[in-house]
Amino acid sequence: MWDYSEKVREHFLNPRNVGEIENPDGVGDVGSLSCGDALRLTIKVDGTERIVDAKFKTFGCASAIASSSALTEMIKGMTLNEAQNITNMDVVKYLGGLPLEKMHCSVMCREALDAAVADYRGEAVHTHDEHGRIVCKCFGITEDLIRRVIAENGLQTPEEVTNYCKAGGGCETCIDEIESLIALVHEKVVTHEKPVPKKEKLTNIQKIALVQETIANEIRPSLVKDGGDIDLIDVEGNRVFVALRGACSNCPSADMTLRYTVEQKLKEFVSEDLVVEVKE
Repeated sequence: MWDYSEKVREHFLNPRNVGEIENPDGVGDVGSLSCGDALRLTIKVDGTERIVDAKFKTFGCASAIASSSALTEMIKGMTLNEAQNITNMDVVKYLGGLPLEKMHCSVMCREALDAAVADYRGEAVHTHDEHGRIVCKCFGITEDLIRRVIAENGLQTPEEVTNYCKAGGGCETCIDEIESLIALVHEKVVTHEKPVPKKEKLTNIQKIALVQETIANEIRPSLVKDGGDIDLIDVEGNRVFVALRGACSNCPSADMTLRYTVEQKLKEFVSEDLVVEVKE
């Protein structure tokens, strides 16, 4: 059983502002019934852009209902600009905490608020399952949303990302890319826990053989699993020329694959000096 705070229990058992405002000024629809959570937030705004009323309808767990209830209480009386400064962690703090596995409920509330404000202002309403490059196909989570929850919450592991937005919680084939996004947001290189043996200077023939072996054993299997492949074209000094095949050849994240999968593996198992380039 989840360890819920008293305030979470209170907002779940006695949710505030349930329902839908008639003729709302802004509507925010986020989530998906197929993914297990969905939220509609409706707001009424006066002439000074102050939220005078807010209501919600939620399909989801106790945390989703409590988070939605808390959000409506928090934003009533705020201006739109003030409301948009609310983070998912503000919702969590208001509730006295949420289980780590339920943090995505607070993120869903933040998305609904952004969508409702955008709708009021006549701006394009973008939610994570309809806009941007999809990273997690199981839950329709985009790269933009993953980057945002990582940055705003200081997330360091794929498991934490899953807790905050569900990405990686299905088939897990996107875990490697989530790890790479964490590295990009924090501007660090993905590291590997296993120790790397000290490498002796290789002859060119030895280097080519080791590159071929690393591609075959450490790189190709993960690419093939996602419908892609890779061929070694040539090795010139410390420059390794490869060609991406299959799904990898036209993948939007091909550059990331080269940098954080191919090049890092070759640096780890062959030489730190290697640079990978694409050559058809």
